[in-house]
Amino acid sequence: MPSPLSPSHTGIAAGLLAFLVWGLLPMYWKALAAVPPMELLCHRIVWSLVFLALLVTLRRGWSGVLHAMRSRRDVLLLMVSSMLVSGNWFLYIWAVNNGHVVESSLGYYINPLVNVLLGFLVFRDRLRRVQTVAILLATAGVLNMVWHFGRAPWLALALAVSFGLYGLVRKVAAVESINGLFFETLVLTLPAGGYLWLREAEGLGALGHLGWSTDLLLAGAGVVTATPLVLFAFAARRLRLATVGVLQYLAPTGMFLLGVFVYREPFSPAHMTTFLLIWAGVALYTADGLRSLRPSHGGLPRRG
Repeated sequence: MPSPLSPSHTGIAAGLLAFLVWGLLPMYWKALAAVPPMELLCHRIVWSLVFLALLVTLRRGWSGVLHAMRSRRDVLLLMVSSMLVSGNWFLYIWAVNNGHVVESSLGYYINPLVNVLLGFLVFRDRLRRVQTVAILLATAGVLNMVWHFGRAPWLALALAVSFGLYGLVRKVAAVESINGLFFETLVLTLPAGGYLWLREAEGLGALGHLGWSTDLLLAGAGVVTATPLVLFAFAARRLRLATVGVLQYLAPTGMFLLGVFVYREPFSPAHMTTFLLIWAGVALYTADGLRSLRPSHGGLPRRG
């Protein structure tokens, strides 16, 4: 029997906390609804850089950051990933503060299936039959939205695809997660800082003008951005892929529950049909992942 401080227990605790933070993050951005989404995004970038610089210093990781900067290939890839992640962050903040928390959760339910599809298209990964069915079910859910509302859930699709492409680029770049995120925020800080300076020069800046609570929340945007990523990296090194795959759905579930039961966003029978189709696809995908990791001769699979 594993001890209370076994790697699996600490990994599960870190994973649960990471996905819980991500699932409750709409509450944080709602508390900053008075700040325009672009300005909020820029504060998120600048304060993330400050917090990540502190983390890198505490971890004595500057050599890893400098090593990543020596590779022209990795620098170019991280510049692309910085554009993708900033676009994803902006869409998410805008969605939350414009009453689209439920649709945002739909995007993050779809995201793992988008990852499978990107693997097939880019790396020529072979699609298993169950994975194909899962993708078809998600597609049916999207088509159901088109049929009932005359439009695709573009916001959900944009969130899923942008984050999927971000993950794809980061998979190709041989850079450790925290070091890579530091470089991404470093690339974005110059335009973000310039935008914040212009807002302040025009007398429109939020920092220092909307009360101390807003100032604290803006500064804390870096903490709520980087902390779950650090916790996730800690968990991923200690848990099986299947366990992480199950835990990842806690975040969109938290968002979904907030959107429906706390923020009372519209949720019609047509929405329910779409979610049921996508949940079915997600369940198949997860079950297939668990089955593929099952050892062939009994017992528990070994972790490296």
